[in-house]
Amino acid sequence: MRLSVVAVALLLPLAAAVLASAEQFDFFYLVQQQGCCFPDSGKPAAEFGIHGLWPNYAQCRSSAGEVGLVDMGVMRRKKCWPEYCDDGKPLSLWEIKDLVKQLDQSWPTLSCKSGKSMEFWSYEWRKHGTCSDLGQHDYFAAALALKSRHNLTAILADAGIVPSDDDTYFLSSISDAIAEGTGFKANLECNRDKSGETQLFQVYQCVDRSGNSLIDCPLPMQGKCRDRVKLPPFVGDRELAVADTSAARAAG
Repeated sequence: MRLSVVAVALLLPLAAAVLASAEQFDFFYLVQQQGCCFPDSGKPAAEFGIHGLWPNYAQCRSSAGEVGLVDMGVMRRKKCWPEYCDDGKPLSLWEIKDLVKQLDQSWPTLSCKSGKSMEFWSYEWRKHGTCSDLGQHDYFAAALALKSRHNLTAILADAGIVPSDDDTYFLSSISDAIAEGTGFKANLECNRDKSGETQLFQVYQCVDRSGNSLIDCPLPMQGKCRDRVKLPPFVGDRELAVADTSAARAAG
């Protein structure tokens, strides 16, 4: 009996280690998108904004052990990432106080339901950051640094791909421009505008487990894109265009 207790005691740490390693992620997605609303910090910059830095598995997991090409719908049905790893560890504004100005600029809330960026950051930390193996400050600083080093808006503009209400671009041209500008392939996700036309929605750049460097995305993604897509004007650009038009009408 005593030997059985000893054996169980010795096996418990090993079992815990196995469970912990099973939850280890393989890479991050740095996800950037276009916003539709003004956050509480005011008019957002006319550029891609950070949606999140998400730990991810290289292969989605299911009860049947299926793996392979990632479809956006499949991602939501299977376990493709760890989440809520420590829900009892809320984000502290004190921890990121020196980053708030940068976060307001580069990581404003993109939700039309709530314009409060702190709520958005808290949610992203709780769902994704607690699984990142990074502290609160390091987690947000890593995302900001990556965005700063690889400015998607400038990279696409250098390739002649600029926001427009009318123009469309080959999806392959957008993908190639990002790969050439950053040195690494990214995944792209699209959605539909009010008229039903396909437009670029989010860019998924893959990052190593340290959160420091981009890598080629380890698996492709079916992001609901077509051969040609639009790159709609950013929120800031749209507001500026409306203001210019109103001023011209008043002058006329």
